[in-house]
Amino acid sequence: MSDAADQGATLDAFRLDGDVCVVTDAAKGIGFAIARGLRNAGATVVVADRDETLGQQAAQSIGGGFVALDVTDSASVDRALDAVVAQYGKLDVLVNNAGIVKNTSALETDDAAWRAVLAVNLDGVFYCCRSAARHMSRARAGRIVNIASMSGSIANKPQPQASYNASKAGVIHLTRSLAAEWAADGIRVNSISPGYVGTELTKRGFAVEAWRRVWIDSTPLARMATPDEIAPGVVFLASRASAFVIGTDLVMDGGYTVW
Repeated sequence: MSDAADQGATLDAFRLDGDVCVVTDAAKGIGFAIARGLRNAGATVVVADRDETLGQQAAQSIGGGFVALDVTDSASVDRALDAVVAQYGKLDVLVNNAGIVKNTSALETDDAAWRAVLAVNLDGVFYCCRSAARHMSRARAGRIVNIASMSGSIANKPQPQASYNASKAGVIHLTRSLAAEWAADGIRVNSISPGYVGTELTKRGFAVEAWRRVWIDSTPLARMATPDEIAPGVVFLASRASAFVIGTDLVMDGGYTVW
């Protein structure tokens, strides 16, 4: 095989032509960038979101589909993914992107606030993984990418966010556990841990000078990522290029966790 053919084969391994992908919380921010990245790699992408207006707009802008989904409600998750399979005939890739954060100290975090974060960030990931795996196991193939966070490996400063950190640590280990359990069924499960990314949520924190200074000074690249810089990592883990990768947490944090 020629060098040009070798290169072509390598590039083809990152293509997702013919694949059906679902991305949760994809109406905006990182989720939308991921949906667009998967679409650019050739996939049919379904935006899954609680906000039907923004979700449908996002889906239309990338030429994809939309399904209403509340990750905290397992019945809603099952209905949504069943509908995707009914419409498209299969489900090849699931990206669990939905997440929330509450910057409250542990002593000021009441039961409701704790449960709200865990319900979205951890319970929701499990519900979506379980529902997707029911379809993927029948096909003996599938890929799941969970969006965790560097906060699952370190405790951020100076902002307090114990509930968020704990939830993302749970996502990372849930990913490893499901990867080991479902590998025999042809399902590959991996996660990505972004650092600070320039979404509307993060930009609000970035506007606090004391936080901004620590965040930048603690990051070797001395900046936040853009959502579009996270999307290629998802394409890699969703594609044949990562065929021998399971249970891995791909850290994309500009070096924050190096120090």
